Amino acid sequence: MPTIGVAIAIPEPWASELQDYRTSVGDTTAAQIPTHITLVPPTGIADDELASVGKHLACAAGSVEPFDIHLRGTGTFRPVSPVVFVTLAEGISSCELLAGAVRTGPLAVDLQFPYHPHVTVAHHLDDPALDRAFDELADFECRFAVDSFSLYVHDEEAGWRPTSSYDLG
Repeated sequence: MPTIGVAIAIPEPWASELQDYRTSVGDTTAAQIPTHITLVPPTGIADDELASVGKHLACAAGSVEPFDIHLRGTGTFRPVSPVVFVTLAEGISSCELLAGAVRTGPLAVDLQFPYHPHVTVAHHLDDPALDRAFDELADFECRFAVDSFSLYVHDEEAGWRPTSSYDLG
C-alpha cells in the first residue's frame, strides 16, 4: 500500500533555500522532503485506488482558481508539536479552500491537528535548534503564484517524489 501526500510545491529559488536551511539546522529528514505546503498529510492508499484519486484531484483542482502566496516570518507549533515553520502572510484562505476540496471523497482523512497552511523548516529537533530556526528565518520573505499542486508518493529510499501535477481553475 503506497503512502501518498498532496501538496503545493514551493518554487525555486526558495524551495532549495529553505530545504538547505532545514538541513543546516540538523533536520535529517529534509533531504527526502521537497519544500511544500501540505494539503493532504501522509495517507496510505490501495494501489487500485490511485486512478480514482487522480480523477478526484483533477476535479478538486478545477474548482479552485489560481492564487498568490506571500511567505513571511516564522511561527511554531510548540509546545504542542516540535515544529518551526515559515508563515503565510497571504494565501491562507485559498490554501484552506483548496485543502478542503482535496480532502473529500477518496481523500477524506481525519487530521491530527486543525489545518494550518505553513512551510516546515525545522521538525523534531532540540529546543536550541528550533529556537535558532525561529530566529534566523524571522526575516524570510517571498511571493509566488500558485497555479497547481502535486500528488506525492513516498519511496523508502528516495523520499517524497511528485508523480502528478494538477492545474487550478
